[in-house]
This record gives sequence, C-alpha cells and structure tokens, in this order.
Amino acid sequence: MTPDVWTSWPSREALSRETRTRSRRVIGWSVRAGLLTLMLWGTFTGGLFGPWEIVVGLAGVAGCAAIAVAFFRTSLENRLWPSLGLLFLLMLAAFGAQQAGADVPAAVLWCGCAVTALERLPLSAGVPATAVALGAYAAVGTDDWKTTAMTTAGLCLAGYVLRLDAEARGSAQRLLAQERAARVAEAETAALDERSRIAREIHDVLAHSLSAQLVHLEAARLLIEREPAGEFRDQVLQRVVGARSMAREGLAETRQALSALRGEVSPVEDFLRQLVAAEPAEVRVEGERRVLTAEASQTVRRVAQEALTNVRKHAPGAGVLIRLEYQPDAIVLDVSDSGGDGAGGELAVSGSGYGLLGMRERAELLGGSLEAGPGEEGFVVRLRVPA
Repeated sequence: MTPDVWTSWPSREALSRETRTRSRRVIGWSVRAGLLTLMLWGTFTGGLFGPWEIVVGLAGVAGCAAIAVAFFRTSLENRLWPSLGLLFLLMLAAFGAQQAGADVPAAVLWCGCAVTALERLPLSAGVPATAVALGAYAAVGTDDWKTTAMTTAGLCLAGYVLRLDAEARGSAQRLLAQERAARVAEAETAALDERSRIAREIHDVLAHSLSAQLVHLEAARLLIEREPAGEFRDQVLQRVVGARSMAREGLAETRQALSALRGEVSPVEDFLRQLVAAEPAEVRVEGERRVLTAEASQTVRRVAQEALTNVRKHAPGAGVLIRLEYQPDAIVLDVSDSGGDGAGGELAVSGSGYGLLGMRERAELLGGSLEAGPGEEGFVVRLRVPA
C-alpha cells in the first residue's frame, strides 16, 4: 500500500448515507433496531438490575447513541481528533457497562467501535483504534482463545469489507455524477450548435434584407432631398426617414437577438445604459453582478425596451428610473416614471397593453412574474425572473 492509502480518509460519498438506496437504509435501520431491542431485553429482563438501574442503563444507551451520531458527523467532516475522542468515549462506556455486569452491551460496543473505526477513519488511525477495541473485547471475554481469535479476525475483515464496499459505492456515485454532467454538457453543446445554425439563417435572410432596405431608403432620401421643397415632398421625405429609422432599429434588435442565440450577450446593465443614453433616465444596479442565462438576459432587455416605449407613448418627457437588482436566486427589474404632464393617466387606468401582456407571458415561461400598474408618481413595471 502507498502512504496515501494509510493517511487518506474515505471519500465523502463513501462516508455519506445518501449514496445508499432507500431500501438498503430501511433494511439496515430495521436490523439495528431489532438487534438493539433483543439485546436490551435480554440484558434488563434477567433480574440482575433493579428499576433505577434499568433507567440509568437506558439513559446510558441514549447517550451512547448520541455519541455515535456525533462520531458519524465528525468523521464525515474529516475531523480526526474529535472522531477519535468520541470513539474513546464509546469504549469507556463499554468498559462501564462491563463493570456493571452488562457484558453483552459492552461486547457490542467494543465490536461496533472496532468495525466502525476501520470503516470510517484513515487506516493510520483506524487500525490502532480497532486494535484497542478488540484488545479490550478479548481481555474481558470469557470465550477460549480460538473463538476469540476467530471473532476478532472476522470483525477486522468485516470492517475492511465495509470500507471497500463504501468506497465502491462512492466511486459509482462519482462516476454517475460525472456521466450526468457530461450529458448536460453534451445537451448544452447541441443546443448551442442549433442556436448558431438558426442565427446564421436569420443573419443570411433577415439581416441582409434589412441592410439592403437601409441602403435603398438612404438612396431614396437623398433623391427626395434634391427635389424642390413642397408639402408633398416633405411628407414623402418624412415617411422615408421614419422607415429608415425603423429599419435601423430592426437591424440593431436583430443583431442583439443573433448575439443572444450565439451566447454572446453583453452585460444587461451596459445594455440598459445604452438604451437610455438619449433619455432623461437613470440606471441603478444593486447586488452582486453575475452572468445571466440567455433567456433571463433577453427577457430583462425586452421588458426594459417595452416599458421605455410605453413611457415615450403615454408620458413623454417624464423622468425614468430603471433599477436592476441581482438577488441570490433571481434578477429584478423595476422601471418607474415620474408621470410627465399627466398623460399617463389613461395607461394607469387601463393596465398594460399587448406589449406588456407578451412580456408577462415571457416572464411566466421562465417561472417569473411581471407586474405593471400605477406607482407613487407615474407608472411602474416590475419584472422578476429566476436567474
């Protein structure tokens, strides 16, 4: 054996009870409870102990159970000296039980300490602890030396087999976790490849089409500006300029959607500051910033755009406060306006339009919520999505 084998603890998966199946745990606890009941019944019903001595004995059993639970916890946390101290207390309890005449509980405690030490402690500490426990068991035992030797050898073998079994279960648990992680990574890679394919299709069709429209609209604007001034010419020019602005905004949003599909989304707070660059608005970011999923990031962006559009429509000139809060398990977006010149009253009465209705549906698909209604001054839109 290498030195690491003697000094290393069993893996956490091996020490934890979570790696065992439910049926195995039920069977294990049932067997323990049955054996403990038979042992106590045989010990305290033989007429050797009075009522008060039985009460003291049961209290001692409860104390030993509490010490055993504490030992399992400290060994799970790889705390060597507290584990050895608790194991020593159990051996002292076994010695006290033997001195009181309860030979069977004492033998069970010594044997249990021997097996458990070999199963849950580093071998450099478990082997000496097992030797001490089995030495005490052999010293006070009444069997002949052959029976005692076979019993101690069997207990050593049982402890080591339990250790190997626990390590095997721990290794299987780690392999299962790695396989699940590999499958998740494979699924994420496949999803990213599909998103990249869709992004290429959108870029080749929609983005190119919008770019061509911008070129033609710009050419149309230049041609119209060369014509003599007049009411008809000004109206056509206004329409062309408006169409060019809409095409430019559509192209910008298309590129944002393509970036989201490719997983190349810029930080949400940067997007919000760019969104209100030409507006009388303030952006506040609270909480510890972190990378959001593409779905959550895109939802926050769309809700911010829709809320700002509503402010422009129903409360032009109003001051806007956008507050983005990173919570431990969610992202919260608040968009509130100051109410402008009172034009927001109609929206406050009627609730949200179809745009906010669509945003509410988008938030609910992610397990979040969207609320919109009158605030202290104007209108408030509040989005919360898990992230």
